[in-house]
Amino acid sequence: MSARHTSALLTDLYELTMVQGYHHYELNPQVVFDMFFRRQPFQGGFSVFAGLQELIDTLEGLRFSSQDIEYLRGLGTFTDRFLTFLADFRFTGDLYAVPEGTVVFPQEPLVRVHSSLIEAQLIESLLLNILNFQTLIATKAARIYLASNKGKVLEFGLRRAQGIDGAMSASRAAFIGGAAATSNTLAGKRYGIPVSGTMAHSWVMAFQTEREAFERFAELYPDGTTLLIDTYDTLGSGISNAIAVGRKLCADGHPFAVRLDSGDIQYLSGKVRAELDAAGLTQARIAASNELNEEIIHQLVSAHSPIDLWGVGTHMVTGGSESSFSGVYKLAAQQIDGRFEPRMKVSDNPEKSTNPGVKQVHRFYDNRMSPLADLVTFEDEVIELGKTYNFHHPYMDYRKRRLSTTTRVEPLIQLQMKEGKAVRDPLPLEEIQRNSKHNLDALDPTFTRIINPHIYKVSISDRVKDSKQAMLKHFLINGDLDS
Repeated sequence: MSARHTSALLTDLYELTMVQGYHHYELNPQVVFDMFFRRQPFQGGFSVFAGLQELIDTLEGLRFSSQDIEYLRGLGTFTDRFLTFLADFRFTGDLYAVPEGTVVFPQEPLVRVHSSLIEAQLIESLLLNILNFQTLIATKAARIYLASNKGKVLEFGLRRAQGIDGAMSASRAAFIGGAAATSNTLAGKRYGIPVSGTMAHSWVMAFQTEREAFERFAELYPDGTTLLIDTYDTLGSGISNAIAVGRKLCADGHPFAVRLDSGDIQYLSGKVRAELDAAGLTQARIAASNELNEEIIHQLVSAHSPIDLWGVGTHMVTGGSESSFSGVYKLAAQQIDGRFEPRMKVSDNPEKSTNPGVKQVHRFYDNRMSPLADLVTFEDEVIELGKTYNFHHPYMDYRKRRLSTTTRVEPLIQLQMKEGKAVRDPLPLEEIQRNSKHNLDALDPTFTRIINPHIYKVSISDRVKDSKQAMLKHFLINGDLDS
């Protein structure tokens, strides 16, 4: 995929004013920034990392156009010298990240940016915009997919998404999280996602009778007929008219489904299933829609409602009860006299004090190849099978556990870009979705349950803990972290 040129103006103003300051004072060392998140959305037990390929494509094509430069000049804030510098800006750094579709947890780095300070600062807002939104939607979609008992979920959210950009990103991320298809045809073209759709109530209302509307649709699309049966009276006319049309379709060897979009879905699906079976249409499927979310789907599945397809729109593409993902981007290391020195943010809230240094995440597995816990280490730490390691709580010094590497340990963070260029061809979206489903399948069900999930353990190594405590002690004594 060729890089799409994206305006580097897609950033917060304070990023540009800070960067002008770095440029003016010739403060532009090599640095490492971490992107991580602080809490799971939806009170859940996991998140699904998404948006990485979109980020890589964007960084490869990031530019300030001549029009961008003139706009900045007109603000009266930036010098000609700085604007000349911006005109030649390109991202030339290295980017490390966990693969897309990986199940991830709070307080562990998902992305590391190795670059000059100016480059790392300029891409902050863009990086967080792409990764936070797509990870939120992929996570929501995964929860809905799991709630449906890994059934067929269709993303129908275009008309309720937050603008065109939001709709496209949401379709991509929802597919990664487990959606089987999208109603968004442009997303289907751009990302290779299967497209799917049924009919609207207006189709039924446009004909003289409901029966005629069903017949005309079936004539036109015999291999993709899903009849919307709740326009007038689901059990009074909708299902009987659908059965009449469905019998002919099935006799000719065509698939057939009905869709419920209002009312008591649990009650109606049972009645509709009984009517279909009594008519000999046992292979006919039932689709349900109408403001569905994972809690409603979980309830319907638990009640053994005979629903085969789930159409989910608003709650999937907007995040529903969660307006945003809690990803942040913090300076972790800075090169001084030829070597990287750790950096950390200190806060009165221990959860907001960051872990210093250039770090890796090691995932430990049990003998069923199910993830046990993640250990955040320095990049140069080697984790060996057969050894026992201390797992320290990220911000509660008194809590720790010991864990032996008995079966498998996997470093999660991998090189994705070198000197501003992708190191490999982009993966097909289907492969990213397979990675997501594999990760979800490997997790113990206690972490993926919809209500009151178990908390997955993310810990820091002895060396990371010792470095963090030493820096905090120095800060308490000297009022800064400069050693």
